[in-house]
Amino acid sequence: MGLLSNRVRKDSLKPGDHIYSWRSAYIYAHHGIYVGDNKVIHFTRQGQEFGTGTVLDIVLLSSVPARSPVPCSTCTLPEAHGVVSSCLNCFLSGGVLYRFEYAVTPALFLAKARGGTCTLAVSDPDDIVVHRANYLLTNGFGCYNVFKNNCEDFAIYCKTGLLVVDQSRMGQSGQAVSIIGGPLAAVLSTPLRLVTTNVYGMAATAVGVYCVSRYAADIGMRKDVVKLPVEDLTSRLATGALQIVEPSLPVFLPPAN
Repeated sequence: MGLLSNRVRKDSLKPGDHIYSWRSAYIYAHHGIYVGDNKVIHFTRQGQEFGTGTVLDIVLLSSVPARSPVPCSTCTLPEAHGVVSSCLNCFLSGGVLYRFEYAVTPALFLAKARGGTCTLAVSDPDDIVVHRANYLLTNGFGCYNVFKNNCEDFAIYCKTGLLVVDQSRMGQSGQAVSIIGGPLAAVLSTPLRLVTTNVYGMAATAVGVYCVSRYAADIGMRKDVVKLPVEDLTSRLATGALQIVEPSLPVFLPPAN
């Protein structure tokens, strides 16, 4: 792995690795946790990884990698909760294998302008990561949401145990931040047109706003997160009791009677 690419060989994987593969001509990536024995646990929209539930599906579904019409005998059938176990080949679906990087330096994080490839956050030990992934395979990870609770959010939680518990806010996903951050940077840089016609100046400002938004929204920098045991997570998701009152002071309230 390096500055330009996180591409890795299959024989270099170890249980607990957070892996991903780009879909739809690098428009977005699908993420999962490699748990060993050629198996990947990942979070999908009701078992359909090529779907977001938004208008983005028009683009995404039109250019996905081809799949074999013959069902794979080693992969689990899609569950209602969307967490599935697949063989590595089915997970990649004809795409290229990449490994998500943890505990990167701020310089490297900003150099990788595309979100969804690395984070400043530190990963937990591999055995804990695999335990979380296997537990969520049985118990689920809540409702899929492309911006608040997607496959990258799932993989990052498995790796770190960190969760954004205010569901009105953006999730952990770096690629979701990138999707929103680009247009946001363009909008915020637009007022410069009132004082300058320098295209390069406006472009530099837009890039700066985008980088700052990505850095501040990274799971390793955010203050509105808590470290939550996986057993506690699934029980509270089931009862709807997971809440946060202040970003710096997480509070878990009992479910309403």
